[in-house]
Amino acid sequence: MTEDKVIITHYRHVLGVSLDDRIAINNYALNSTEELPTSLGDPTPVSWAEEETMTSASLITMFWSLSVSSFAVGGMIASFFGGLLGDKLGRIKALLVANILSLVGALLMGFSKLGPSHILIISGRGISGLYCGLISGLIPMYIGEIAPTTLRGAIGALHQLAIVTGILISQIVGLDFILGNHELWHILLGLSAVPAILQCLLLFFCPESPRYLYIKLDEEAKAKKSLKRLRGSDDITKDITEMRKEREEASNEKKVSIIQLFTNASYRQPILVALMLHAAQQFSGINGIFYYSTSIFQTAGISQPVYATIGVGAVNTVFTAVSVFLVEKAGRRSLFLIGMSGMFVCAIFMSVGLVLLSKFPWMNYVSMTAIFLFVSFFEIGPGPIPWFMVAEFFSQGPRPAALAIAAFSNWTGNFIIALCFQYIADFCGPYVFFLFAGVVLAFILFTFFKVPETKGKSFEEIAAEFRKKRGSAETPKAAVEMEFLGPTETM
Repeated sequence: MTEDKVIITHYRHVLGVSLDDRIAINNYALNSTEELPTSLGDPTPVSWAEEETMTSASLITMFWSLSVSSFAVGGMIASFFGGLLGDKLGRIKALLVANILSLVGALLMGFSKLGPSHILIISGRGISGLYCGLISGLIPMYIGEIAPTTLRGAIGALHQLAIVTGILISQIVGLDFILGNHELWHILLGLSAVPAILQCLLLFFCPESPRYLYIKLDEEAKAKKSLKRLRGSDDITKDITEMRKEREEASNEKKVSIIQLFTNASYRQPILVALMLHAAQQFSGINGIFYYSTSIFQTAGISQPVYATIGVGAVNTVFTAVSVFLVEKAGRRSLFLIGMSGMFVCAIFMSVGLVLLSKFPWMNYVSMTAIFLFVSFFEIGPGPIPWFMVAEFFSQGPRPAALAIAAFSNWTGNFIIALCFQYIADFCGPYVFFLFAGVVLAFILFTFFKVPETKGKSFEEIAAEFRKKRGSAETPKAAVEMEFLGPTETM
């Protein structure tokens, strides 16, 4: 079977798991309705200017920040439980159960016009965040387990492609002449019910993870059947041999607690690198641009900022598609470094353009170009790579717990930026992206010295890379079965 056909075969299943516009709709449709908040206890939408006559500007900023950040709070809470739910129910059933939360959140937001809008929107986004926190661990775990080694990166990037496609769709339907207006804004926020229903239907056609079936449940016949569907071939000998070896190693190892990911030398460096990759993604400033892109374009002097924001979404989608084709050729580490380096340069130009805008009106084009390029570089590397690269750092046993910790760090960063960016921007003014440039530079240096390349490597080879970087000849611990919340055992 050719690589193109393998990608298409897997994409049918990734689509069922990853075509999840809920992350996009919940995060970015709100950006299109930034001027449509509601007064406290009053279901009738009013403009920001009108509401300022009823309450202080600081209170408005607080409610808007809470509306944005409640989603991240839900994600933080639920991110720890995605792996546990996946191990208890299986990857597919866990995703089906998680969809209940998504539907509840969508209904609360969809009917928010009938009650106290702020409360219902914040609650709905929080519940939707719980759903997205669960799937932020479940989806990369599932994709990493079904993908062949040679295509793990490309198939992993498809998940990010589905998300950014959802971002673009949500920005388009959020236009004022479609759904982003005083009459239909509640429908816009309730649209996340559509992908919830679609995902439920598509999941019935997705095979269970063969690694979960074989290593966790010891159901070899079902694992072989799943592999044949995924590979589109009866020749699955190599996959079965690899999983058999991993299962044997796992059965000979003691169980470890979640704390031992940090205390055991075999896992300490991989988990710290995983946390840093996710921190780099969030603290690069990308969500500051997406959450408040309309305001940024207004500051840059763009007369129709919402259309410029949609342009950013389109660039976002195109370059994510590009990364799907590059990640298996250039490598994960190389693309991550290229992306972060480009973002560093763009952040500087973005701030320079905003600082000099009052003196040189043409600098608005510099700022706008820098924003587009910033997003492009983000999607080449830092956007898609951390999620599936973390899954590559760990074998079957510790993978669910490691992904849960990484997801928690990602959502924590998301929450901090969502809650604080507006205040930081107000304090720093046009200099705000100089701050992010410094942060990005620090992550570039960390990646250069500490992050190994994982392209085309087995779990054992990746573990050897980490041993090499920590300068130890210690024999690695093989795959182990994670006891999520159990007491720490002495190794």
